[in-house]
Amino acid sequence: MPHADSAYIPSTIQSKREFWDHVYTQIESLVDDQRVWVSNLANASSVIYNSLKAFHQFGEGERAVNWAGFYIHADLFPQPKLVANGDSPPKDVLQLGPFCGKPACQFIPVGPGKARGVCADAYTRASTILVTDVEAYPGHIACDGETKSEIVCPLIWETTGERKVLGVLDMDCLALHGFQDEDKEGLERIAGLVVRSSDW
Repeated sequence: MPHADSAYIPSTIQSKREFWDHVYTQIESLVDDQRVWVSNLANASSVIYNSLKAFHQFGEGERAVNWAGFYIHADLFPQPKLVANGDSPPKDVLQLGPFCGKPACQFIPVGPGKARGVCADAYTRASTILVTDVEAYPGHIACDGETKSEIVCPLIWETTGERKVLGVLDMDCLALHGFQDEDKEGLERIAGLVVRSSDW
């Protein structure tokens, strides 16, 4: 099967639960035997974004989801050897990772006293945040003024005796109340899959 067909949604899929199970399976096949996190997150964001655009049951059709992607803690990116202005790269930030959609914020502060916005809150709390109306969310960062609702799931790496939040999976929607509990459950499963499938 061509890789691009991973975003195909069979007409038999009618519910969001069926949809997210299908998307999970498609991403699972793409990350099989591939441990590079950048590649896995790139394919995951593409499958999520394009599958949602093809799913007739989701929101306002093609324009319902306007962004799907990842922010990863800066410590996990390759560190530069030389910096043009001599400054050190920022610390305690989430750096923009693989995504689909319009250009987005390059980094989001998550350090003590500096964190703000849905992504920073989901990261620091290590829990999913579902926002039905971004205008009502304190400290919301508007990368795209058309976004009306958002959901952010933390990427949590766990091993014996250690738990670390690596970043977040972020999705924006052009409709109010764009995401529900079925989306939360589906995206949390996908977040777990990409964490387990990648080397960090």
